Amino acid sequence: VGLVVGSESDLLEVGPALDELRGSGASVTTVFLDASNPTLVRRYGDTRRRHPLLFEVGSVEGAIDEERARLSPVRESADVVIDTSDMNVHDLRRRVVELFGDEARRSSTQVTVLSFGYKHGVPPDADLVFDCRFLPNPHWVDDLRPKTGLDVEVQEYVASFELTEQFLARLYPLLELLLPAYLEEGKSILTIAFGCTGGKHRSVSMAERAAVWLRGQGIEPRLRHRDVAK
Repeated sequence: VGLVVGSESDLLEVGPALDELRGSGASVTTVFLDASNPTLVRRYGDTRRRHPLLFEVGSVEGAIDEERARLSPVRESADVVIDTSDMNVHDLRRRVVELFGDEARRSSTQVTVLSFGYKHGVPPDADLVFDCRFLPNPHWVDDLRPKTGLDVEVQEYVASFELTEQFLARLYPLLELLLPAYLEEGKSILTIAFGCTGGKHRSVSMAERAAVWLRGQGIEPRLRHRDVAK
């Protein structure tokens, strides 16, 4: 079901309608599609569509801000928030299939391991975020700079530090504690994110290590490296 909210009265009906659906015994997951203001302004210009609040507010930028304020309760209650700012329709389709395709339905909780770069923004749909910028940065090693955390040389460099092993030695027990708790709460989608400055080296390497560990626990995660090619 795709919902387009066009007035204040519509907004007041969203929460009770979702509660009624959940009370019926249906499995309900709400997805909120978002994008940055500059992206939305550009899209309105490209499509030549008029924002429904334009006459009320007076400018596209102001209308978007007003819409964002009105929709904030809906966004905050969403199970998944997808930022489409850097996505085309094909990227969005892949993300939706990743979340709701047949393979995702086979498990009661779908775990995604995600790497990202802080300079490209923190992923809004992440549930657990681990900052890896404290680890030594392969970017400052000339031979490793053009490579990524998908390359064995970078993975071995990051793993060679005692600090890395200390971090993982604390991370794994934490995940052992949290994953069953999320499952018990009935959370259908869990995203574990690892971030570094650019999203190419440390975060990718740590996400790969975490995915290997999860497979050892009998969990087959989806693995995404959002910024590795940027």
